[in-house]
Order: sequence, then C-alpha cells, then structure tokens
Amino acid sequence: MSTDTAPRRPGWFDHPVLSALLAGSWLALSRSVEPVHLLSAALLALIVPRLLHRFLAPASRGLHWPTVGRLLIVVIYDIVKSNLIVARIVLGSMDKPQPAWLPVPLASSHERVNAIFASIITTTPGTVSATIDEARGVIWVHALDCSDHQATIDDMKARYEAPLLTIFRVGEEGQA
Repeated sequence: MSTDTAPRRPGWFDHPVLSALLAGSWLALSRSVEPVHLLSAALLALIVPRLLHRFLAPASRGLHWPTVGRLLIVVIYDIVKSNLIVARIVLGSMDKPQPAWLPVPLASSHERVNAIFASIITTTPGTVSATIDEARGVIWVHALDCSDHQATIDDMKARYEAPLLTIFRVGEEGQA
C-alpha cells in the first residue's frame, strides 16, 4: 500500500516538453547538429529535468494539444495587435489614454492555468498582471487604455482563460 506523502522517485522522461525545449535550445545556441552537439543536447535533456525534479511539479498528462495550437496563434496575434495599439497611443495624437486597474475573476484555483493566464496577460503589450489574489480569486491587471472594464475582462477570460481550462482539462471528471 502506497501513501501520497512518499517521496516520488524521478523518472528519465517525467518532463518531455522541458527536455525537448532544453535540447532544442542547446542546438539553437550551438548553431550546429554535429554529433557532439546532438549528444550534449540529449544529455542536457535527460539530466537537467532529473536533477530538478524536486523543484518541478509533476508534468501535466493529457494536454489538449489542438487547443494549445489555437491559443498560441491567438496570443501571437494579440501581441502583434497590442504592439500596434500601444505604439499608436504613445506616438500618436490620440486623446488621453484611460488607464485602469481591473480585477479579473479566476474560473479555477488550478495553479498552472492561473500562472500561464497571468503570464499571457503580461506579455500582451498594454496590460500587466500585477498579482494573483488567491484569497479573492482574482488577478489584478493594469490596462494602459481601457474604456469598457467589463468588456476587457470578458475578452481576456474568453481569449486566454477558457482555452487554458480546456488545455489542462480543468473541470473534467477527475481533474481539479
């Protein structure tokens, strides 16, 4: 009989995405696919996640990959669009911007969903997530120009949070 408090023994492929990112980054930095660089990339991809297993949460299994692709496209599009809007605000002769603090309610207490949601908000120019208030269940977001608070909140939740909930299968049977 096993207990949940027993220390978890690390496996070699517990974090396949991290391993792939490490190997790919190493090959990109070395600008070569010579055997020595392939071997170095493979060793990094195997050893680093294993050494860091105590600091890493268990890898998510069963991500909804089609939604990952769609979210990535939406985020890249929004970053480009937001850059143009911020440039127009800063460089243009537009009326005064309407900055605002927005309490964006969280649909879940899932740590990864909320952390990625906050990160996406921060990487989109014109908005910064200031803090995740777990007690109130909100992310406090500062928007550079926001004329309709509720529409902005609804847009962030629909474009970013809803796909993240699908990706991590939050709300499905057996998930948190």
